[in-house]
Amino acid sequence: MAKRDTPEINAGSMADIAFLLLVFFLVTTTMDSDYGLLRKLPPPLPPETVEPPPIKDRNVFVVLANANDQLLVEGEVMEISQLKESAKEFIANPQRKDDLPQFKVEEVPYFGKTEISKQVISLQNDRGTSYDLYIQVQNELARAYDELRDELAREKFGQSFQYLVDTGQKKKVSAIKDVYPQRISEAEPKNTGGN
Repeated sequence: MAKRDTPEINAGSMADIAFLLLVFFLVTTTMDSDYGLLRKLPPPLPPETVEPPPIKDRNVFVVLANANDQLLVEGEVMEISQLKESAKEFIANPQRKDDLPQFKVEEVPYFGKTEISKQVISLQNDRGTSYDLYIQVQNELARAYDELRDELAREKFGQSFQYLVDTGQKKKVSAIKDVYPQRISEAEPKNTGGN
């Protein structure tokens, strides 16, 4: 009786199949995108550092986040859900209250001579503040500016601020940003709450 050879499996197409599977998984897999905060940093100071001009207390909105993830806004405990509305009130100062920011008159395209708030939001965190609270505070402050800009865009141009951005209407976007400039100052975190 003749010995029978075991038939060989053609492995040439295995490499092709493995390659196609690899390509399939690369194409169909979604990657987590990095999240971050969009901020325009100030330019570096020249070597002969000049003392910045003093800012009046009424022009500064102080937000403190401690290690226990509690907010202290203008000296009072506040919930994160109240921060946006409180910031909007401070930034716009619609009733021109004496304890809220002062205004200066500037020429702004599309708006003419306009009162611009001298507001600055000062954010101070504790080293023990959770990253979650930090992001929530940043989001609420950014939303305050976004909503004020959106209200102004709808009032002046009849369109949302995001629509102006998306359609590339840079001059109108720039004018609205001139009326409501985003000024968030972050101080170096401290160890006030321990940890």
